Amino acid sequence: MATPIIMPRQGQSVESCIISNWAKKVGDKVAIGDTLFTYETDKATFDEEAKVEGTMLVHFFDEGDDVPCLTNVCVIGNEGEDVSSFSPNGAAPAAPAPTPAPAPAPAPAAPVAPVAPAAPAGPKSNANPVIMPRQGQSVESCIISKWNVKVGDQVKVGDNLFTYETDKATFDEESKFDGTVLAIFFSEGDDVPCLTNVCVIGEAGDTYAEFDPNAASAPVAETPAPAAVSAPVVETTQVAAAPVVNNEGRIFISPRAKNCAERAGVNPAFVAGTGPYGRIIEKDVKDFIAAGGNTTYAASAQAQAGMNGTGFAGKISVADINAPVSAPAASAPVAAAPTADAPKADADFEDVKIPNIRKVISKSMHASLSTMAQLTLNASFDATNILAFRKQLKENKDKLGLNNITINDIIIYAVSRTILAHKDLNANFINDGTTMRYFKNAHIGVAVDTPRGLMVPTLMNANLKSLNDISAEAKKLATDAQAGTINPDLLKGGTFTITNLGTMGIESFTPVINPPQTGILGVNTLETRVKNVNGEMKMYQAMTLSLTFDHRALDGAPAARFLQELCKNLENFTMLLIK
Repeated sequence: MATPIIMPRQGQSVESCIISNWAKKVGDKVAIGDTLFTYETDKATFDEEAKVEGTMLVHFFDEGDDVPCLTNVCVIGNEGEDVSSFSPNGAAPAAPAPTPAPAPAPAPAAPVAPVAPAAPAGPKSNANPVIMPRQGQSVESCIISKWNVKVGDQVKVGDNLFTYETDKATFDEESKFDGTVLAIFFSEGDDVPCLTNVCVIGEAGDTYAEFDPNAASAPVAETPAPAAVSAPVVETTQVAAAPVVNNEGRIFISPRAKNCAERAGVNPAFVAGTGPYGRIIEKDVKDFIAAGGNTTYAASAQAQAGMNGTGFAGKISVADINAPVSAPAASAPVAAAPTADAPKADADFEDVKIPNIRKVISKSMHASLSTMAQLTLNASFDATNILAFRKQLKENKDKLGLNNITINDIIIYAVSRTILAHKDLNANFINDGTTMRYFKNAHIGVAVDTPRGLMVPTLMNANLKSLNDISAEAKKLATDAQAGTINPDLLKGGTFTITNLGTMGIESFTPVINPPQTGILGVNTLETRVKNVNGEMKMYQAMTLSLTFDHRALDGAPAARFLQELCKNLENFTMLLIK
């Protein structure tokens, strides 16, 4: 069936996008996940990936065209299909005459529809699958946080189908088709691999069994059935069906599930996957732990499927590995142990699940402090110059067409011009601390406090941007991060980070380095101090900067020289602008 591809809407304020490059030309074969075209807004560039497979039948727009969001851009389908009804301009690039031939094909689909979930395939479906988008090249899976539609609902192009999240941001998936929601393959809270079918939209009576990502794993789920005879031998809460493995013996497990298993000491070989194609997802690991099925750390490598756990909370211990096989009954009383820590109904506390981003921040900060030799230097400077300069800009910003430039923008500008002469701080410490990667430009990470937790979007090539450009881009990054709509690719690639707690009255603190960077600058509050000027005591506004650096990458003297030069540049900021 021919499927139109629309121009996505990248943010609520974006009304149109420009097609900068066509990756697939008319007649090319297209597979799910292939890049169809590249498009850009006034702020960023994106790739549109195919969500259906087939042949590129038509382009409605050329490279350089400014296309309104949610407008049909091209059509993918089978050769010879009629695409005239999808043309946004009313044109009729109709396909050859044989197109009426497939018309009778959908007819048999009607009696099959009531049993579509269990039906094998039959005629090719006219329904359209909706896949889990890939938000950034580093994202492998996303969690469905909320469904905004249910099976049977009527949807139109642009309707919000579901909300999903990565470990950094939250996104809404809009419908690219008109029709009825025929099936939903995942529930809220499920960790779904990118480019996997999430739901299906079509017309009542359309078949959709061919799009079910769980259908391929059905035979795997049934394989334990013949082993029911031996059930008494392995009857315990922690024993589950074996996970799916590939030809090399590698277990299919999502990155989140793998991290969760490693932290809890769970051997994935005991966990049955409920994800697409039998893949183990994070929920499977957590359910397994809740049932008391994890192993102790010492026993995780030697434990085997079918063992009974007699350790705390039903864990498989070294003693269980060395125990005779004839002692399965001993574990029966232990099964109730996991409920011992459950809060009582009248408890004066509340247990709240830690959100994903908090786990990521926790892991990153712990890794930073446990793997680096971090040291913090503090130095203050006379902020009289930058305060007067900012006041002047604020009074004339409308006349000059400037943004509302802040003290933080001025510091970002000064850091981007100063740090290039101190390459050890504009660097990444990589390969387990065996290699220094030096950068030719300054990519400044700007720490942002968001409702979801700390995020550090990157202001790329800050040393090549004007103060006004830095101000505009820094505000846009912060706004997107706080709204949870920022592209995950903008949360990496930094060479140095700036974090500002001065607005909260903090006089000095120890910022924690964002690995694999080698330094981070903390900005503190303004303080009124007194200094001797030509024999007279004068009051002035001082600001303290806190530089944390990785002592493995550089010594205290070069770090101090950077801080000294930065303070001097800020005290003479107008001269820095002239350079």
